Amino acid sequence: MPESVPVRCPDCRRTHRYTAPSYPCACGSPVAPALHRDLPATPVTRPAWEEQWIVVRCGACGRGHQWPRPELGCPCGTVLRVALVPAPEKGGTGAADDRPAEPRPAGGGAAGDRPPEDAGARPAEYLAARLPAVAPVRPAFRSVPVRTARDMITATALYLRWLGLRDVRRAEERPAPGVALTAGDLLAQVDPSIGPAPLRDVECVWLTALARSARCAYFSLAGYTDDARSRADSLGVPLYVLDPAGAPQPVNGAAEELHTTQA
Repeated sequence: MPESVPVRCPDCRRTHRYTAPSYPCACGSPVAPALHRDLPATPVTRPAWEEQWIVVRCGACGRGHQWPRPELGCPCGTVLRVALVPAPEKGGTGAADDRPAEPRPAGGGAAGDRPPEDAGARPAEYLAARLPAVAPVRPAFRSVPVRTARDMITATALYLRWLGLRDVRRAEERPAPGVALTAGDLLAQVDPSIGPAPLRDVECVWLTALARSARCAYFSLAGYTDDARSRADSLGVPLYVLDPAGAPQPVNGAAEELHTTQA
């Protein structure tokens, strides 16, 4: 069973318990990265897609596969990258590693079980050419329960970072009720109103983004009026509704496309 370690947020000083998720290897054995109990977690300020993956070696068969790097979303809005145990130079079981797995000879390493000399590739390349490709899997989105307007802003910011957008911050302009966030070239409106968002507010957000040559998205707590949804569909504005758990739920095609294709 993966070990649980304490993770302290350097921004708000809260301490959390974190357990790395395990993933099935091609051989069927569970694989989990080894977490470092003593090294502090580091805040993720500029997430990059290529930095969100690590190679973890299976302790049963020695294969190395790409898995999501362990990260924890703090309720204060900071995303924490959990420290890992450095992989040993030789051997090792389950620790993170940046090198591909070397094949292990079957049947005790008999000469006939090794890759043929005329294969034209080193053992790691020989193995990689014969193993099925494993597509990277985006880690599951982790949010905070929405009880206040501040929680809604935090949940939206975490979601934008999960999408791979950078530099999530509060925007100076306020095109509609609530708070506007910027994330790269996206303007996100966070509306904690208890009533459905009207047509006018959706259009104002779209016009503000248009003036900035940016994209936009709308996050509402209470949904949208019928004419607001119809107008958003014609303008290509992604609409989301945040559920009580803090997970943004796409409510139109533009939001579904952003959710599945971003980063």
